[in-house]
Amino acid sequence: MSRMLASVNSLEEALIARQLDVDIIDLKQPALGALGALQTKQVKTIVTQLRCSKPVSATVGDLPMQADIIFNAVKAMADTGVDYIKIGFFPDPDWDTVIQKLATLSSGSLKLIAVLFADQQPDLKTVKLFSKAGFAGIMLDTMDKSNGSLTQVMPLETLQHFVQTAKDNHLLCGLAGSLRVTDIPALLPLQADYLGFRGALCKQYQRTAELDPIAFKKVKTSLEHCHN
Repeated sequence: MSRMLASVNSLEEALIARQLDVDIIDLKQPALGALGALQTKQVKTIVTQLRCSKPVSATVGDLPMQADIIFNAVKAMADTGVDYIKIGFFPDPDWDTVIQKLATLSSGSLKLIAVLFADQQPDLKTVKLFSKAGFAGIMLDTMDKSNGSLTQVMPLETLQHFVQTAKDNHLLCGLAGSLRVTDIPALLPLQADYLGFRGALCKQYQRTAELDPIAFKKVKTSLEHCHN
């Protein structure tokens, strides 16, 4: 059964997500890119104010694939108390150095989630590298939101292969990327752990607009309806 991840960019939105009983509250700033980050001080305030049993994740931003920069960003975000930290792996020939550096953090209680970008045709053979490095999970997202939703940039067969590979490597698995309500029936049978939403939860489907509780409920209801 796929649970619902909702991306929010403020305490106000996080409280709405909690009230609507989302499965995981994801903190990011869509105005700053595919994985734009909130400031760590703001993230810490949100985590403190939520004080709930719902898991909270946060992104560290659209960072260059430089091991020290990413390592320091992850370490700073870890101090906020979030449950999961999402790291975008952008097109670059040398992910190994970054993964190896982050492996020194993942050996503890820190739960790292690698985010690959479907519209950049990532090599799915890398999934096992994240597992070996102690990552908790892996997600597929889209980098260029103008290309359409995840299902438009990657065939369902490839998405199924990604989900199965993640599970074979004992990783939590998420699918996101401009997902709409209409994507849900096709994606649920793939049995990813999470489906992630932002634009579909906002006014006029604009990911940088404010959250729309009516749109939010529509997505949640559709997920629940398709499960039943």
